[in-house]
Amino acid sequence: MNKLLELQGVHTHIGAYHILHGVDFAVPEGEVTMLLGRNGAGKTTTLRTIMGLWQASAGELRFRGQRLNGRATPDIAMQGIAYVPENMGIFTDLTVRENMVLAARSARHEGELDKARLDWIFGLFPALKKFWLYPAGKLSGGQKQMLAVARAICEPRALILIDEPSKGLAPSIIQNLIGALRELKAQRTTILLVEQNFLMAKALGDSVAVMDDGRIVHRGPMAELAADQTLQQRLLGLSLGAHQ
Repeated sequence: MNKLLELQGVHTHIGAYHILHGVDFAVPEGEVTMLLGRNGAGKTTTLRTIMGLWQASAGELRFRGQRLNGRATPDIAMQGIAYVPENMGIFTDLTVRENMVLAARSARHEGELDKARLDWIFGLFPALKKFWLYPAGKLSGGQKQMLAVARAICEPRALILIDEPSKGLAPSIIQNLIGALRELKAQRTTILLVEQNFLMAKALGDSVAVMDDGRIVHRGPMAELAADQTLQQRLLGLSLGAHQ
């Protein structure tokens, strides 16, 4: 297993609060790793620590063998890591087009966007082509989530961190999102995905790390967790079978 990203004994403090307590897990290259856990377990803090938005107070974060500790967020992004936060991180006053141009490091205007890649993204998310010149703030919740993911993949990235993309979306939109992420997965894009929708976790995950109270309490194949309802109940307080 080629470990693209590795966290070893990572602790994170936010003010007086000790949120992560020695987090250990790896993200294999070319796979989708699910980061699961109850609300408040530390999943979002883990993603934000990887991106340098919050600095680890102890432990090591390594990407392609190089330490991320102490690096600024823009520097981490330049390594080829994209982040789709839970609040989507789009610019609501700008058009869809302007959002995409801003996300593309190599483009200063639409004409410099990679046309073949843009056509591929439109194939994944046709609504973005339809609303290309609309303000992003006028999109539906599902369309905003599609734009957030599209911004993360507007150029090839080595690793994409996505925080609860299905939250608040209708089942049909979730299925569209699963289809798009499956296509990314088929291209061997490495993804670390935080998700509460277990149908999505089962459909996409290769491996899984389960968090509880700022610690990793389980690591293994996603298929193994999906097949073991007793383990699901113990780790997550519910079973995948109830969400199919």
